[in-house]
Amino acid sequence: MGALSGITVLELSRVLAGPWCGMTLADLGADVIKLEAFEGDDTRGLGPPFLDGMSAYFACCNRNKRSLAINLREPAARPLLEALVRKADVLVENYRTGGAESLGVGYETMAAINPGLVYCSISGYGRDGPGAMRPGYDYVVQAEAGLMSITGPADGEASKVGVAVADLATGQNAATAILAALLQRQRDGRGQRIDVSLFDTQLSLLANVAGNALFTDVDAPRYGNAHPSIVPYQTFAASDQSFVLAVASEKLWVQLCRALGHPEWADDARWHDNAARVTHRDSLCQALSTLFAAEPAAHWLALLERAGIPAAPINSVRQALEHPVAHARGMRYDIEGIPMVGSPIHLSGSPARRELPPPRLGEHSDEVTRAMGFDPDGLRAAGAIR
Repeated sequence: MGALSGITVLELSRVLAGPWCGMTLADLGADVIKLEAFEGDDTRGLGPPFLDGMSAYFACCNRNKRSLAINLREPAARPLLEALVRKADVLVENYRTGGAESLGVGYETMAAINPGLVYCSISGYGRDGPGAMRPGYDYVVQAEAGLMSITGPADGEASKVGVAVADLATGQNAATAILAALLQRQRDGRGQRIDVSLFDTQLSLLANVAGNALFTDVDAPRYGNAHPSIVPYQTFAASDQSFVLAVASEKLWVQLCRALGHPEWADDARWHDNAARVTHRDSLCQALSTLFAAEPAAHWLALLERAGIPAAPINSVRQALEHPVAHARGMRYDIEGIPMVGSPIHLSGSPARRELPPPRLGEHSDEVTRAMGFDPDGLRAAGAIR
């Protein structure tokens, strides 16, 4: 039994942030019913690649859910929708501001039907403030909320991160907020509205980089694969390929110096502590670069591993998926022939579900409709469901 068994979630969201939130809850045991328009979630068509008509994009964030294809603008669908809302614990939506209200599924309307409903709104810039009416896309928010300015080569063009981190982290924040609201409901019996945005999430993800700018009133420079506040903490080129080295404490620095056969470096006034190494990063990194260029990466990685120094090759996505840790931790599996990356949440008493493959559009329309006491054939004939 999952940790969230008995919790029913209505997911009125599409693309990534909302579905990622929904899948997180579904993996933890919630019954997530994905209410889709007749054309389906946008990501169903985002490809290639496709596998038996299903896009890899849709599959990555929609397992363990049931799909109900419903026309919310059709009056005949309203009794079914309200029955679902009365039964639900959580509703997740990511319409543009005002979109939910135009469909009759805004917070005030839904809360009147079910005062205990936890209603989570996901948007680009929040449901209030100057950006409330703007659409939100991960790429745009990465640019606007500062992430691109610190990503990419130090002397090159600003770059986006290779995966939609603002969307994904917003989905995780939404799931966390929902769990908190459910705990609050246990105390007072009341639901509430949650407002989570991509912009707020991305701004918070700037973390120490934002902190540096706030402390100094100086804008954050771009360091490429180096770190603004820790040295050495970056990529280095061996004789055959590059690797990553992360020396994030004074203990590790001393261990590195000894492992590389240069114990005197630990006592060098330029490099004796991290603040000095940050100030003199160019001289230190030049010394390390000269040393590392003399041997292949495998030599250095083996040496560093023996010394307990964090270092790693720069793996491709395929290499990461085939990594021994990925297999040992159960991060790779198939559900009915659909290959998946597993849940990163490991609970000893209520492990994550591996039950339902990403659903076909409307795959569970009849099942859900009958469970609510309605005739699917009649609703289908009225244009309410498919």
